[in-house]
Amino acid sequence: MGWREKQKSGSCGSGFLKVLLMFLAFVETTAAEYNNEMVSLRQPRHKNAYATMMYMGTPRDYEFYVATRVVIRSLVKLGVDADIVVIASLDVPLRWVRALEEEDGARVVRVENLKNPYLDQRNFNKRFKLTLNKLYAWNLLDYDRVVMLDADNLFLQKTDELFQCGQFCAVFINPCIFHTGLFVLEPSKAVFNNMLHELETGRKNSDGADQGFLVSYFPDLLDEPMFHPPVNGSKLNGSYRLPLGYQMDASYYYLQLRWSIPCGPNSVITFPSAAWMKPWYWWAWPVLPLGFTWHENRRQTLGYGDEMTMVLIQSVFYLGVIAVTQLARPSIPKLCYRRGDKNVSLIQTGIKLIAIWCILAAYIIPFFLVPRTLHTVLGWSLYLLGSFALSSVAVNSFLLPMLPVMAPWLLIVGTLSVMACPWYTNGVVRALSVFGYAFCSAPVLWASFSKIVSSLQVSLERETFFPRLGESPPPPGFNKLY
Repeated sequence: MGWREKQKSGSCGSGFLKVLLMFLAFVETTAAEYNNEMVSLRQPRHKNAYATMMYMGTPRDYEFYVATRVVIRSLVKLGVDADIVVIASLDVPLRWVRALEEEDGARVVRVENLKNPYLDQRNFNKRFKLTLNKLYAWNLLDYDRVVMLDADNLFLQKTDELFQCGQFCAVFINPCIFHTGLFVLEPSKAVFNNMLHELETGRKNSDGADQGFLVSYFPDLLDEPMFHPPVNGSKLNGSYRLPLGYQMDASYYYLQLRWSIPCGPNSVITFPSAAWMKPWYWWAWPVLPLGFTWHENRRQTLGYGDEMTMVLIQSVFYLGVIAVTQLARPSIPKLCYRRGDKNVSLIQTGIKLIAIWCILAAYIIPFFLVPRTLHTVLGWSLYLLGSFALSSVAVNSFLLPMLPVMAPWLLIVGTLSVMACPWYTNGVVRALSVFGYAFCSAPVLWASFSKIVSSLQVSLERETFFPRLGESPPPPGFNKLY
């Protein structure tokens, strides 16, 4: 065998060896995942950790990904003395995993989704299908203590003293049920395996999610003492109730428009509301006063680079629409009147309906086109620009007066101003002010609608005297005969 043949044979053998090693690594990883082991390429750097989780399969996966990155950046900015761990299911996109690790500095632990045995429960909400992945926090055996938290937490200050708490500590937002948006735990393989066993045996779970399971698993937490961090920095043993300041429900703020939580440091805000009222959506403020606080926190940490391309594209498009409608003024009623007179009444009714639907669409479509996680100020600005642009299309196409068509636009601006006013004494006064403004706006909307309908009718009646396609224009004085 010549040297070329030997070199080729050695090259083939080396390639086969590499493939074999990759296959063995894959088998090892798969076996670990199958046995509910956690796989991570990064080693722990601290003895404690803040942990959150990510999984796929909901309509809001991207929004929670953004929220997770914001809470990670917030903790980094506060300078916490702990690792930041993301428990991510295997189907989380690799580009998201790389961003969490390389850009945000988190340690991502890949896990297989835990099977939820409560799917057929009557009151089960499908969006909580994979929240039981939170139990993997007990399998983070590299750490002494773990603060497990949801992505909708907003940190106002460091909470490293929580690592001094015992084996399980949580906050009671509800007088009788603790909240699992933030809790402290001591990782334990025995506890984790026991939890998996309880899942298999169908332990009682009021909501089929992590909340109901953990409340059932730790039924006596209400009787435990309140947590007070030891001055000497030592770790406590046992279970404790955490002060309310570690999970300040945003609804408390909406009542008083200020924080008045006497129990513990005012450290963490939580938003346990409906999914569409989470603080990371662009419409969160001024509808919810704390929405602006969350977006400012994101602006100072993560930024909005991912959304700006779409903002620029939509802005250019809307400005182009405004320019075109000002330069070219098409008359849809005139274009439609090219049929026999017997269809005039039917066409008039159809054009009226089309005009009304076009005006409604001008205010609805831009709302859904705005990137949902955009900064609230940019979001409302883009929405108002879009609704103005599309409304101008309706105005120029149907020969409508500008002011009645733009009345909803002006009222929306007024509503936002009323809600954003910073001088309310409490949430009740704010709510009454918004209600009063809406009550006064109703007649304006009705008058605008009536004006639009009457203008359409006048326009359509005039259009009946326009010449049909191919006919010569009427002689001078024709209209005077009628």
